[in-house]
Formats: sequence, C-alpha cells, structure tokens
Amino acid sequence: MRKVLVVGAGQAGLQLALGLLGRGYDVTIMSARTPEEIRAGRVMSTQCMFGPALRCERDLGLDLWADRTPRIGGLGLSVGAPTGDGGWQRALNWLGLLDEHAQSVDQRVKMAGWLELLEDRGGNVVYHGVTTSDLDALTALFDLVVVAAGKGELVEAFTRDPRRSPYRTPQRVLSVAYVHGMAPRPEHPDLPAVRFNAVPGVGELFVIPGFTLSGPCDILFFEGLPGGPLDCWADRPGPAEHLDRTLALVRRFVPWEHERCREVELTDGHATLTGAYAPVVREPVAVLPSGGRVLGMADVVVANDPITGQGSNNAARCAASYLDSIVAHGDRPFDEEWMRGAFEAYWEHARHVTSWTNAMLQPPPEHVMRIFGAALEHPAVAHRFANCFADPSDLEEWFFDPELADRYLASVARG
Repeated sequence: MRKVLVVGAGQAGLQLALGLLGRGYDVTIMSARTPEEIRAGRVMSTQCMFGPALRCERDLGLDLWADRTPRIGGLGLSVGAPTGDGGWQRALNWLGLLDEHAQSVDQRVKMAGWLELLEDRGGNVVYHGVTTSDLDALTALFDLVVVAAGKGELVEAFTRDPRRSPYRTPQRVLSVAYVHGMAPRPEHPDLPAVRFNAVPGVGELFVIPGFTLSGPCDILFFEGLPGGPLDCWADRPGPAEHLDRTLALVRRFVPWEHERCREVELTDGHATLTGAYAPVVREPVAVLPSGGRVLGMADVVVANDPITGQGSNNAARCAASYLDSIVAHGDRPFDEEWMRGAFEAYWEHARHVTSWTNAMLQPPPEHVMRIFGAALEHPAVAHRFANCFADPSDLEEWFFDPELADRYLASVARG
C-alpha cells in the first residue's frame, strides 16, 4: 500500500487525502489545528464554489452541508458612478442566472467536519505544525509528500515562477465580515445570488450568501485598491469596529447595498478578517536540503487574488486533478518529472483562472464595458458571464479579445 503524506488541512489537502483514502492509499494528513480549534477560531476566507468544483466534492461524498446552505442561483453585477457631490450611484445593474447552483460553506465548518470524517474513515491525522526541517525528514518515510499549506514557512520552499507571475505586490487590500440579518436584494428577493459591486478607482464589494457555524449568513467582502479609501485596515480593528467601518464604507461607496444592512450583526466574535497578498504562481516542486522532493498544490503554487472567487474552486479542481494523476501513476516512483507533469495537468485549468483574475485586477478596457452594458439588454450575455465563474476557459472565446467580444455581441444583437 502506497503511503502519502499531505501537509495542510484546507480544501485541497483534505479533499485529496479523503479521495486517496477511498482509493486504498495509506494517507496521513498533518494539521496545525484540531477540529475544535478550527471551529473556535477566526474565519479563514471567503468562498463561493460553483458547479464543477461542487461535483468534485459530491463524487467523494463530501458535500455534507448542501441541505442547510443557501443555493446560489445567480451572479449580479452593479457598477457605480460618481454623483458629482461626492456620492455614488448605480450606473449598471443586472443578474445572470447560473446553470448549476453554487454554495458557500464557512471553512471553519467544512475543514473541521472533513478532518473528523477523515479520522472516521480510517485516515491518519497528526495535529502538529510543520517546518521545512520537519518536512525534510518526512520525505524518507512516505512515497509522496504533498504540501497544501498555503501560508507560512513551507510556502517559501517553492520558488516564484516569473513567467506566470506579473505582480510582485498586493493588488487589493481585503476585508471580510460574516453577518446575520441582511435583507435580500429587492430585484430578486427569492433568489440567493452573489452580488459583485464594482466602484471604479476604489475597489469592489462582494456580497455572498453562505453558511456558517450558526446557520445561513451573508459575507461582506471588500477588495480595495492599495492607497485608496478601502485601504483602511492597518490598525486591525476589533470585531465591532470592523463591522461599523465596513457598514460606513458600504453606505459611502455602494449605498444601493446599504439598505439591506440595517439589521446586520456579526455571526460570532471571530467573524472578521483582513489581509493582502501578491498574486503568484510558484514552481510546483520544492527541493529540500536532503535532496528530497515535495509537490505543492492549490494556493501553494497558484495563489490568485480572490476578485474572481476562484480560490476554493481552484483548490477542489487541483485536488481532483492530483488524485487522478496519482492513481494513474500506479506503483511507479513519484519523481520530479511526474510531479511537474501532475502540476501541468492541473495548470490546464488554472491558467484560465490566472489570466482572468490578473485581467480583472486592472481597469476594464472599453470592450469589457461594452460586454457589461450589453448584458443589461441581453440576458444571454449576463448568463454567459455568470457561468464563466464555473468554467473560466470559456472567456478566451469572447471576453479577452476586443474583436472576439464585438463579434459575439453582434451575434447576440442579431438574435
């Protein structure tokens, strides 16, 4: 029986570990925290998982909260415009329907539950932090070591790939608050939907229906341009001040969402988060001092800005891709050539996400604004854009290139 060590108990690491366990592998996962510590800790992320990523979970019997989580049926885009008196108003507003529902489960709920499930299914769980020197010794004990811990010392063992990494500094400053009591959008009160609010020159506010420790909730997620008015979290405010500041920013820059927020309160005392990081693609293989090789996955090797909501989706797709590559390799050694091949198989999906995300971090070009404007008149355009969150590869056919975009819009206009 082949022995695999997975370091890191997030979406990618746990999904891969549970998948390998179901295929008869001897699997050990190392987690820095116990399930109880995860549930009692701070929120770790935002997330909205779309159809293909959810299918990866369902295939392994891991979609444990589907009956309690809001079924997200659409994605709405609003674009703000200045009013001339220092305020903002909506210049554009539409909703695209999703072909398959999406959902968002607080990672404190999911990761704690999956860790317990892994133990119940006979997997080995070691609750201990891992340093690079620890990892060096562990490579001799396992047929394959996969690093899925996207933060901390271990990530530094993987070299930045300059060919695929155009940014060296954070492109957005991030802030998150999980809340109860948010009213539905009046345009679609019975349809849970992600709302994407773009404020040119300022940043973005996403509102994501989700599920947390205390039940259904909404996630208020600001992405602010560095140095702008949304870059105001350096003092790391406490939870109450964080929420008050968030609501003040909503009222100032996206007032059409503020009316929904009159009754909101934090879901718990650990429901806020701030941060920033530079988007990066890293080499997939780290060479340790002993000469041992380890394979990086998900955020360790492809860390995109969350502006396109692809982090958990990428992690699920990476875990599914790596599972297929490992099983197909049989009893042969997991050498560096195989590791790089496994990553490139995953990159065939991730490259589309990375191109899209990097493009969305820049001011939208004229042809993209034409697309967004056309979506107001033609639901087919709104539908196609919304479903690119499930399949970003479709964007290459019509979104990035002005000529392709205009050709597509002309075909839609013709009916």
